[in-house]
Amino acid sequence: MLKEGFEGNRIPSGCAVSGIFSKSGERIPGDKIIKSIAIMHERSNGLGGGFAGYGIYPEYKDIYAFHIFYNNSRAKSESESCLEENFEIASMSVMPTRPIPEITDSPIIWRYFVNPKKRSLEESQLDELEFVARFVTKVNSNIDGAYIFSSGKNMGVFKAVGYPEDVGVFYKLEEYAGYSWTAHGRYPTNTPGWWGGAHPFALLDYTIVHNGEISSYDANRRHIEMFGYKCNLLTDTEVITYIIDYLVRRVGLTLQETANVIAAPFWSTISRCSEEEKNRLTYLRNVFAGLLINGPFSIILGFNGGMMALNDRLKLRSMVVAEKGDMGYVASEESAIRIIEPDLDRIWAPEGGEPVIFTLNGGEQKCR
Repeated sequence: MLKEGFEGNRIPSGCAVSGIFSKSGERIPGDKIIKSIAIMHERSNGLGGGFAGYGIYPEYKDIYAFHIFYNNSRAKSESESCLEENFEIASMSVMPTRPIPEITDSPIIWRYFVNPKKRSLEESQLDELEFVARFVTKVNSNIDGAYIFSSGKNMGVFKAVGYPEDVGVFYKLEEYAGYSWTAHGRYPTNTPGWWGGAHPFALLDYTIVHNGEISSYDANRRHIEMFGYKCNLLTDTEVITYIIDYLVRRVGLTLQETANVIAAPFWSTISRCSEEEKNRLTYLRNVFAGLLINGPFSIILGFNGGMMALNDRLKLRSMVVAEKGDMGYVASEESAIRIIEPDLDRIWAPEGGEPVIFTLNGGEQKCR
């Protein structure tokens, strides 16, 4: 049920994140990421779990997949009218799920494969990605009881109130396969548990799973909302997603530069850099000061063609990264990697503020 949660045990240092990435593009079945996140069960609390998969809709790879929660038929009807006005709908259906006793109070969940109508796009005078992003924001802000929680191409988010392994069973993730998966267990830190507020948070093909708590949330929110974003969900992870979208898609920063904004090196560290690097980092810190994220966090960013793992600059949350052949792994605990790949080529804990980036076939380390 949307925006109607319940109280439960809340331990801010909890949360579990996990990610799997195939650099060769091999499609990995969804039950593998379920196995990884399930071993960290004690980090969760049943208030939220979710997954993001990439490469899971090859038959519709060139059009947008909207996953939408509805509270009622009125919200569904109003949203579909907006969709039909602005998009060509290639397919629409109830999201495939299976009833299980562990997942209750389910909203109405539908899935749509759509592309913007040429006329609507031309009249908007926007590029296609901005048109879609604004449409998602409009529905989520203006239609009561409707929430588009996934809106990228050839990818999808699956989330609910519950433990993550149960959420995976509910959505039949064993029937999906993709080259990249991320997962999250536990929600919330400071707000009630509800279906839309579980991780991952998404806009277009960007998804974030997050372990931690952002103490700079209000400053970050006020800054990012100057650029048209609406933070309606009362949670810090939502603002991280919008910061990534703004810095990478709209400003055009690389992932390394984006990491240097949100987990910026300390001034004392910058002072010891070469002159060229000092100038670059000083520019990023000064121009994007309002987007520096303070507080403990470890995040996994998913996007079409890649994945980035990043700790806060003080490394106040655990994160382990590993490789085996062309496979990359990220998790809160080593056990979540070993359970699916015990024989690793390399395993390490990144430094604070040091991004680890996996891309398809060694491609450019940038989302767009």
